[in-house]
Amino acid sequence: MLTTLKTVYTDTRADDLAWALGREPLPALATLDVELADAKLQLRLLGASHQVLLEEEQGSCSETVACIPGSSTPLPLGVSKRVGDWEYEFAARVETLSRGQFAGRAQELLALVTEHPHGLAGVFPGSPHAFTALLAQRHEGSVMWRTWHAYPQDGQLVATRSKVGVRAALSAQR
Repeated sequence: MLTTLKTVYTDTRADDLAWALGREPLPALATLDVELADAKLQLRLLGASHQVLLEEEQGSCSETVACIPGSSTPLPLGVSKRVGDWEYEFAARVETLSRGQFAGRAQELLALVTEHPHGLAGVFPGSPHAFTALLAQRHEGSVMWRTWHAYPQDGQLVATRSKVGVRAALSAQR
């Protein structure tokens, strides 16, 4: 699903992004509810980037990657953490592209996410290449999502990957 976000472009640099786990739902400009087997996700586009809310039988989890006023947790390259009965993994990378490369990559990603049944993309006013996009899937018992945050003025594209799965020890006991 592709939408044009009705807001000003808030997080104007990749360096402004912060990561948080376990935050309450923030006001969203667009949402997509996704069911993946027994998992329910809500993909949320914020004026300041994204939030994913996950609910399963084992509990709930929320991930926020956005400009979070007062946050002291910058965007990490990687996180591996236990969240209740789950193993949570997060990875981020920042790519710097030339203007031509950036435009091509932006079009490619927006097409991929827009055509996917579990994809949500929002384009910010003022630039067709200023966007945030999320795509969710289930793979081998884990729920996974990928996100992209585009900063065309700097030619920067922030890509994240997240994975939530039941700990191996618990799976073996069941």
